[in-house]
Amino acid sequence: MKKYEEDHYKYENIRKSIYPVIKSRLYDAKALNGKALSEKDTVVLEFAGELKIIFAIKRSEEAYEILKDSMLPPEISPEELYQEACANLAKDVEFVIANTWYGAFGILADGIYEASALCLKHIWQVCVDKLKDDLIIMVPSGDTLRFAPAGESNTLKKMEEEARGAYESSSEKITMQKFLFSKTRKDLTAYE
Repeated sequence: MKKYEEDHYKYENIRKSIYPVIKSRLYDAKALNGKALSEKDTVVLEFAGELKIIFAIKRSEEAYEILKDSMLPPEISPEELYQEACANLAKDVEFVIANTWYGAFGILADGIYEASALCLKHIWQVCVDKLKDDLIIMVPSGDTLRFAPAGESNTLKKMEEEARGAYESSSEKITMQKFLFSKTRKDLTAYE
């Protein structure tokens, strides 16, 4: 019996519990099935810049398992999986936009999926429409996502300082790389 044929992993049983997780390196300190992950056996999609997407199966409020290749039936492509996972994320996780004391904004969720908000293009489209500017976004850790209008250089400097502190103190480091959500192109890219 293949892993994806087991009841515990049948796609129809887990599909509504799969969520995208943003990473820059394949490591997860909290997953049920291990900390070190390998591209050889993990479903991984390239995302933006150095970011990758892996997929988590939520098993309980506090426990999740990283989806491995052997758990995915061959007829489901990684792109289809991504669409399903993003739909689950949008439906099941409440994202709140919060103000910082220095003028940037943050995404608050459940302490696990803040960085995954990058996958939800509609959030970024609403923000660029309201702020009438491109956005610079930073995701120093899995539970920290900050953004600010690209034209506000003082705010961007303070955001970078805060991101550095979050990155250095986190066990779930992601990246200090900046990302740009363009209001005209309506896409997310690495920012130089």
